[in-house]
Amino acid sequence: MAKLYRLLTEEDTSAFCHKVSDALAKGWVLYGDPSYAYDATNGVMRCAQAVTKEVEVDYSPDMKLGQQ
Repeated sequence: MAKLYRLLTEEDTSAFCHKVSDALAKGWVLYGDPSYAYDATNGVMRCAQAVTKEVEVDYSPDMKLGQQ
């Protein structure tokens, strides 16, 4: 069994909420608080949320985490 970690990032729009909601619907669990930062290059706020998930397979760096 492996515990996986992902950091979801996106502009501060509903797309970020949908990305996190999709991960939660697939069994990922929130890890810590969300973060916000100003992206001066693009002039937008960006959001980040860490999520974790336990899976029944051994971890491999070749895994597509979003497909777990």
